[in-house]
Amino acid sequence: MKIAVLGTGMVGQALAGRLAELGHDVVTGTRDPQSTLARTEPDGMGNPPYAAWATEHPEVTLATFADAVSGADLVVNATGGAAAIPALQAVGAEVLGDKVVIDISNPLDFSQGFPPTLFVKDTDSLGEQIQREFPQARIVKALNTLTAELMVRPASLGEPSSVFVSGNDAEAKATVTALLESFGHTDVIDLGDISTARGTEMLLPVWLRLMGALGTGMFNFKIVR
Repeated sequence: MKIAVLGTGMVGQALAGRLAELGHDVVTGTRDPQSTLARTEPDGMGNPPYAAWATEHPEVTLATFADAVSGADLVVNATGGAAAIPALQAVGAEVLGDKVVIDISNPLDFSQGFPPTLFVKDTDSLGEQIQREFPQARIVKALNTLTAELMVRPASLGEPSSVFVSGNDAEAKATVTALLESFGHTDVIDLGDISTARGTEMLLPVWLRLMGALGTGMFNFKIVR
């Protein structure tokens, strides 16, 4: 497929690299490509700048959000939660159309420090907000409950674990499930419509505290039944 990955941080790089490795035609999207390539400092978590990663992945091209999406069959929103809707607004509803959008973002609010709180929860979710903002697009919430490396290489854990999909469109969820299985995920649980994204987004406070207790993000949930 032709896939647009919106976001050039750690998650975007992990997804874009793995998708290209699997033979997809991948374009990463950013607000300002020149500014993105000009950054030379590591990000806030010490990860190398995008330009260094791009040098090692010449098969992945960089474009504006709108240009990346315009020719894509599928879109991956790998931006931070606060940037998710603005990034898709930069694409535009007409360009986004009825494309399948995998939404990996989480509504994390770091304004009071770490660990963050959620800026939407309980009776709504970021996934639902995106779906309301772009009613024609087929939003599928997925992969927001595990760290970037395990999103794309779940076998790194050494045993099977679980991931979830939420969305209103059955065909879109089937497409996303097939993609997740190509990454190596063997237990993809369909939670139901996009409102079920409330549950997976609200797993993040637990995930963050597990990361603190374990000293690593290399873990995942496994639903035993």
